[in-house]
Amino acid sequence: MGRSCLYILAGLQMPSLRTLLVLGRTSNLPTVWSNCLAGWWLGGGGRENLHKLYGLLIGATLVYLGGMYLNDAFDANFDSQYRRERPIPSGAIAAGTVWRFGFGFLILGLISLFTVGLITGLLGIVLVLCILIYDMIHKMFVLSPILMAICRFLLYLIAASAAWGVDGWAIWCGLALGFYIVGLSFLARKEVTRNEPPLWPCLLLIVPVVLALIMNVGRFRENAVLLSAVLVLWVSRSLRFAYRPAERNIGRSVSGLLAGIVLVDLLACENVPHPFAAVFIGLFLLALVFQRFVPAT
Repeated sequence: MGRSCLYILAGLQMPSLRTLLVLGRTSNLPTVWSNCLAGWWLGGGGRENLHKLYGLLIGATLVYLGGMYLNDAFDANFDSQYRRERPIPSGAIAAGTVWRFGFGFLILGLISLFTVGLITGLLGIVLVLCILIYDMIHKMFVLSPILMAICRFLLYLIAASAAWGVDGWAIWCGLALGFYIVGLSFLARKEVTRNEPPLWPCLLLIVPVVLALIMNVGRFRENAVLLSAVLVLWVSRSLRFAYRPAERNIGRSVSGLLAGIVLVDLLACENVPHPFAAVFIGLFLLALVFQRFVPAT
């Protein structure tokens, strides 16, 4: 009630819940949470440091939301020409309100990460800087997908630091996820066109599979092969919408690949106990359900 009164007194229309959810691209939040779980597990996460996982998830969620809100704030002019359905150009929310929400989320997210640990908070500052740089230049810089990949890579390191610390597994798996994000992001840049995208980004999407088959030997190989097959099938299913002229829908491909981030995380943690693996599967399904209500891109 108090918030509604403030908007009325200011002569502004209070944004709807859907507007706020669309601004935050909240259908992708399950992928942020799975990144956190994967990085935390690879960093030696267990019952001893389970309490840190809550602060990590809250902090990562707020930082992600802040980055997404500011993405729309920086893109307001572009969206007014090419994506008029977005909240700011459609008039669903004022640009100034989006700026305030965005920076507020980032600050609160950093505070939450610092409660987890000093290293976690410092890495969080680096992540926020990368997010801001990406938001400012991604429409002008052809290699901006690399910045997006760095953000997800940093999230792995932040999550690992919340456990026992960053080690080789977290770094290598974070890099593999980064390659996947680069391939996905280059495809997403073609979303506003109906032209067939180049094929080379598809090669980057299978880097996590290559790494998993190289690094998992002995008794771990069977799980790695099985989960790799699941990821390859999902990526193939998603890509068909981008490369088949009769049903070309790059946005649908990108949405599927975004949900597939959870499968990349599960592949990185192929030796997790079955109950923990079920959490990843649940997050994957949750991402698909959320996409039915809130656009992923």
